Amino acid sequence: MQITLEKINSKEYDGNVIFLYGNEVAERVLPLSKKEIEYLKNRRDEKAESVVVFDRLPYHLYVVNFDSEKAPAESQERLRRLADKVVTMLKAEKETHVAVIGEGVIPEEVVAFVEGMYLADYSFDRYKTEVPAHVEQVVVESSFLSEEELDRNVRLWNRIYWCREWVNLPVADFNAEEFASELSDIAADMKLKCTVFDKKKIEALRMGGLLAVNKGSVDEPRFVVLEYKPANAVNIKPIALVGKGVMYDTGGLNLKPEDYMQEMKSDMAGAATIASVVFAAAENSLPVSLVAFLPLTDSRPGFNAFAADDVLTMYDGTTVEVVNTDAEGRLLLADAIAYAVANYDPELVVDCATLTGAAVRAIGTYGIAAMQQNAENPLNLMKIVGAQVYERIAELPFWSEYDELIKSDVADIKNCGIPQAGAITAGKFMAHFAKQTPYIHLDIAGVAYFSKKQDYYAFGGSGYGIRMLYAFLQTYEVVKNNQ
Repeated sequence: MQITLEKINSKEYDGNVIFLYGNEVAERVLPLSKKEIEYLKNRRDEKAESVVVFDRLPYHLYVVNFDSEKAPAESQERLRRLADKVVTMLKAEKETHVAVIGEGVIPEEVVAFVEGMYLADYSFDRYKTEVPAHVEQVVVESSFLSEEELDRNVRLWNRIYWCREWVNLPVADFNAEEFASELSDIAADMKLKCTVFDKKKIEALRMGGLLAVNKGSVDEPRFVVLEYKPANAVNIKPIALVGKGVMYDTGGLNLKPEDYMQEMKSDMAGAATIASVVFAAAENSLPVSLVAFLPLTDSRPGFNAFAADDVLTMYDGTTVEVVNTDAEGRLLLADAIAYAVANYDPELVVDCATLTGAAVRAIGTYGIAAMQQNAENPLNLMKIVGAQVYERIAELPFWSEYDELIKSDVADIKNCGIPQAGAITAGKFMAHFAKQTPYIHLDIAGVAYFSKKQDYYAFGGSGYGIRMLYAFLQTYEVVKNNQ
């Protein structure tokens, strides 16, 4: 989708038009007859949030009714969802070009609507013989925002697009080596430092968790470190962003039952999310120093696959009793977290992972389950910006009693606790490797991939969490400057 700015007269524009109707002020410029305005007002009285279509053959006028009096976060989210409805209408009519105008609206509302259009228009078409219809051109009334503001938003939305593409790709065409190579190429284009560790280097580092998960696979693992360190960074010590990169998860010898293996190509969504956030920050020159740590492998039950009862020695020397091989993601993340803490001394560690079904059972598919250790203020900031962009966070408790549930009789800790509080004990396992460094765990299992269309997130990989983390980094600059 190409988005441009143009001065538009709503009553003279020759083409499809979307008119954002926030309040009665809009009536003075609506390109409608008196009867049509009366009809529209009646529809608005019946339902404050709706899309009303008027024929302007060969074009259409789409009037988007919304309530501008709602709280900003709520109003903007409603506009994203209404944008999804309009995109569906445009595709049904095979309309590829449209203009967006409005009256009684603010720039943030216009941006939210266009954002909703951009995200809703996505579909995974790579393997389709006949490519579905898409909205190719959106012209936005130029009085609402500048070229620079538009470009910054489009760059962020483009990173969400590529995150979705990565998550949707099957492992047959996108394994650890290929993902690492693609990340390296993108980093080179952006002049970012990217270090890719192959299996021999990972063995030399003694990353027992990553190596164990990889033992059942014919494909080698990779460990990718992406560094974005702008000269004007507000933080001297970097923020470490860690992403789970299980390219496909069979569960290992604890093989997933029934159809639970379906969609397991998405188990690398954490790594895709983190890489996308770093690239977006770099492209938009956010003044925050970041280092991403991405452990990549698939998990298979073949060859000399690791087994329950195995004892692993992790990067930092911690010994881990394997209770369940399907609790593999935390093993990769633990090595990456320990490596980040030991070698980069970050001021904050944030991991992002499709980690547990327990998180989904706790809060459903409406947000991110989060936990923190020594990082109350950063997580509070994430919750605030998450609510603003409507990628919301539910904080779960992290009481010390949960540590008892991952104690092992034969090793330092075990990789699984009891069935209860499964999301929390998974977080506790990884917090062990963060030591005293402030640490936040984001479990995106419920929102990283949708098996059916979910508003503007559509079907498949969602990119959920990128807008929240990006907003966190934007706000982090302000918080640091005020400290």
